Amino acid sequence: MALLVRTWNLFHGNAVPPGRRAFLRQMIELVTADDPDVVCLQEVPVWALGRLESWSGMQSVGAVGAPPLLRSAELGRWITELDHGLLRSAVTGEGLAILVARRHDVVDEQTRDVGPNRVLLGVRLAGGPFVWNFHVTGGEAAKEQFERVVELAEGDAVVLAGDINLRPPYDLAGFSEPLADSIDQILVRGLSSSAPVAWPSERRRIDGRLLSDHAPVEVRVG
Repeated sequence: MALLVRTWNLFHGNAVPPGRRAFLRQMIELVTADDPDVVCLQEVPVWALGRLESWSGMQSVGAVGAPPLLRSAELGRWITELDHGLLRSAVTGEGLAILVARRHDVVDEQTRDVGPNRVLLGVRLAGGPFVWNFHVTGGEAAKEQFERVVELAEGDAVVLAGDINLRPPYDLAGFSEPLADSIDQILVRGLSSSAPVAWPSERRRIDGRLLSDHAPVEVRVG
């Protein structure tokens, strides 16, 4: 099975520099426009998890890492609309999502705790790999959480995608080589894969605005 897999930390829909307005829907439409097989997303506002399928045309499996501060994702959304650049995830909470093209069947879903307000989200494709998505905490917790992610990402054929908050080298016995000087990675075990590539800035620029403080990274698997 040949797959085009992407990962993108959405920065809660913000541009660089952040402003009052967010561009979350435009980001989803951009990263799925050329019909990839799998897209792993980090820093998704919790209110948006239920909208990803309509925005992308793909299947969506999501998980909440940090719940909304006010226990209402929609209320958090309306408050954040006042100034996205200032509030970001303060009240909306934060989630992960894996988008899968409808030509693939998802036969298993898993969510596992990695640390405070952090989870590992996985889906297995029929006849294909287990794809795992994660976003570990920055700072001193990053190394320990990432080691736990690697330990929990089970499967003979595995695609491990997300934001490590650490730059390589890593201790990755059995996984493919990481993208140099990047905290966003797609690592593959048990399958052939291309070298990971980050999008150039112009590919994620809309109307002069640079979308997210992270670039999408992609790999061809199989």
